[in-house]
Amino acid sequence: MNTQSIPFIRRAVSEIGRSLLVSCWFMFLTFPIMVIKVNPLERTIDWQWMRLVWIGLAVFPLSLVWRWLMMRKEQGSAKDGEDSWQKRLGERIRADRKISAAILALLAAFVVAFPFIFSSYQTQIMISALMYVMLGLGLNIVVGLAGLLDLGYVAFYAVGAYSYALLNHHFGLGFWSALPIGAGLATIFGILLGFPVLRLRGDYLAIVTLGFGEIIRLVLENWNAFSQGPSGIAGISRPGFFGIELSLSQHTVFLYFIVLALVAFTILVVSRLRNSRIGRAWIALREDEIACQAMGIDKTKTKLTAFALGATWAGFVGCIFAAKTTFINPASFTFMESAIILSIVVLGGMGSIIGVIVGALVLILLPEYLRAFSEYRMLVFGASMVLIMVFRPQGIITGVRRHYRFRQKEGTEEQGERDAASA
Repeated sequence: MNTQSIPFIRRAVSEIGRSLLVSCWFMFLTFPIMVIKVNPLERTIDWQWMRLVWIGLAVFPLSLVWRWLMMRKEQGSAKDGEDSWQKRLGERIRADRKISAAILALLAAFVVAFPFIFSSYQTQIMISALMYVMLGLGLNIVVGLAGLLDLGYVAFYAVGAYSYALLNHHFGLGFWSALPIGAGLATIFGILLGFPVLRLRGDYLAIVTLGFGEIIRLVLENWNAFSQGPSGIAGISRPGFFGIELSLSQHTVFLYFIVLALVAFTILVVSRLRNSRIGRAWIALREDEIACQAMGIDKTKTKLTAFALGATWAGFVGCIFAAKTTFINPASFTFMESAIILSIVVLGGMGSIIGVIVGALVLILLPEYLRAFSEYRMLVFGASMVLIMVFRPQGIITGVRRHYRFRQKEGTEEQGERDAASA
């Protein structure tokens, strides 16, 4: 036997033994639930031992697969992260402009033709997914770039929605007039939230923002004279198109293209912001707040800008949500919405625009398309999230860190050698 294979055999035997222990422990834990079946009418106990056997047989190979994946992860983390498949694929696409142009053209054609190919129900689902793309990109400014953990992001979402609903209900204001107003009010609320939390970081910041989101929801739920309380506001007008009367399906298609245009605008603005001076200040603030302040960056202005710009996109989406559903109430703006948006940013890849888009599409579309497995769809959904966070903790698509290299010209090097030789 080769001496190099002995450690591998020992490791394999050890992992098999651990998987057996995990299987036995799982059988012990599920014993009261899966084996004992009480019949209260006949006052008898039915012992279903075969269920316990099947549980053991199912857990053992799953544990082996899990340990094998963990071993692969350890071996992969030991390698240099710079030589990842994402970087190689990205460099290959960027090197060949024809490939990148063809991919973008096919993607654009599919996105534009989507509402004409698929049903109105599929278009409604895609509108919701695109709305969460905007929400994820807005929160990505606060969490992914600036590193400020915001658990009350749904408050700005609610501000935008109620701005349009109240303006339309009381003053008859249309969607296009209320859209910038809703975004502006959300921006103001973002600044109001930013001032009290300037000195807070980490868990303390998360608790304060969570409280802010709950305050907004409770105010909307209990101030009946202002927001009509739990009853909500109904009969909100849909977006108009030069006064033309549109059917429900035509409104759906029209709203799809509105959201698509706003998503494209959001991607453009966020990408430009990330590569701008304020974007580099956000990244410096995320990496080390003390060093950022020591370098002369205005920490107050940087944080307030992140909160304000992040809230602006939530205000936009809030107006779209009110126009899409034509009815809103405080139950639509709970903490779970903030948790879903934060999950999109974390699972997609903090600081990565493409990652946030992919994360939003996966988290919103996956539960909808698993409705055929209604009994197990949330189990599959939760298991997929656990697997991603274990094996891809940096997200589905990692944000690429920019590197700047300064190279000296050949003529300058030759002149320097001549000067050194003459000296």
